[in-house]
Amino acid sequence: MSAQKWSEQVILVELPAEPGVVEELQETERLVREKGDCDVVVDFSEVTILTSNSLAELVRLQTLLAQCRRKLVLCHVDTATKGVFSVTGLDDLFEIVDEKFDALATVQTLA
Repeated sequence: MSAQKWSEQVILVELPAEPGVVEELQETERLVREKGDCDVVVDFSEVTILTSNSLAELVRLQTLLAQCRRKLVLCHVDTATKGVFSVTGLDDLFEIVDEKFDALATVQTLA
């Protein structure tokens, strides 16, 4: 598993390439449910394709975090994946920044 505690209130997830994305996001959701009060940064550096199941897991994670009034921030999202978010109407649902440290700074300023 590549999810790691970055700080007391931030989980950093470095997604693998498919087919491991769904499992990683499910494990992250489990961690959020256990920990409760935390934000999540998801690094897409290794992701070149996103399946519908992966999209569904991202939406579930976003919904869970929103219910807890916490943030999900995505980084290193390639142009094709941003296009998938746009075509599916999910681009407004996710906060996307370019760099991992920008994403971490974003959630840490909210904590």
